Parts: sequence; structure tokens; C-alpha cells
Amino acid sequence: MPRERNSPKAAAKPARLLPRQATCLEIVSEIDRLTGRNTIDAVYRDKVISDRSRYYEIGSTGKKPEVQIIYTLLGFELKIGRRRLLCPDLATARYLSVFANIGCEKIAVPYDITRVSRIADELESVWRQMLLLVDGLTAGRSPRLRSIVMKSLKQGLNRKINEMGPGDKFPQFSPPKKRRLLR
Repeated sequence: MPRERNSPKAAAKPARLLPRQATCLEIVSEIDRLTGRNTIDAVYRDKVISDRSRYYEIGSTGKKPEVQIIYTLLGFELKIGRRRLLCPDLATARYLSVFANIGCEKIAVPYDITRVSRIADELESVWRQMLLLVDGLTAGRSPRLRSIVMKSLKQGLNRKINEMGPGDKFPQFSPPKKRRLLR
């Protein structure tokens, strides 16, 4: 026997009047779509790993690291949770802070110190853009959803950066050419 449309069982299911809210995975994929090729892992691959770099170990950053750049009398320090890492200059501290916020433990740092500042600018702008997108796409939603989206983005970036690797422990140099002795 066919059910009638006006039966109590048919009326028990409410009709969707509001559009369905996006899930965490949909928000993450939308952020990936909006950032396009301008991502932290793309900058790392194209501008750091592809050129001469040196290995740097940040160490374990914990679950929710509080990352600060501190200016001391001896130079700059990067404070990650309770640990402090000595940095030679502000550009290197800014560069490392982006990766510490993501949760990377081992990364490559450009060997040419003149390039670190430009790469740190680029990484910081991509990081800020990603944070603004997360805030915009999770506006009016629970703080728990925002933290889940951030955790998912960080894990994805961390996985991609770990796949690329931290580079060599010491940078590779071409051997010096043999010279002829003048007599």
C-alpha cells in the first residue's frame, strides 16, 4: 500500500529551508582552491629546496605552540612554548616562526642570507592570507570548527613539507678548480 504524502511519518522529516553549512573538509578544500599556487609548501619547494639550503631542526613544537620572536641583547630568539632558539637575525626568526606555527620539526633554511628576508615576507603573507580565509569561512560558526580546520590545514602542510625533506645537513659546494703553480 502506498503511503500518503500527508501521513504523520512523512511530516516527521523537516524540509531543509536553510542551505547546508559547509563541513570541515569542504572548508579546507575551499581554502586550497582560493590560495591556488600561492601556498607555503609551494614557496618552500620553489624557493628553498630548489636552491642551496642548510638543514635546521626546530624540534618538537607541541600541540598548540605559542610562537614569539624576542629581541634580546645578544640578538633574536624564537620562543616556541617554553624553548628558545637563538637566531642570527630577524629575517631568520620570521622564517622559522612560520614553520614553527605549522608544527614542522625539521626544515631547510636558504643558505644565501640575502634571500631569507624576501622568502620570509612571502611565507608570512601566505600564512596571514590563510588565517584570514579560515576566519572568513568559519565566521558565525563554533570555535571548535575553526580549530579543527586550522589543525587540518597545518597537518596537510606539515605532511607536504616533510615529504620534501629538510635538505642536506651541510650545503653542497662545488669543489675548487685546480690551479697551476706559477714559477
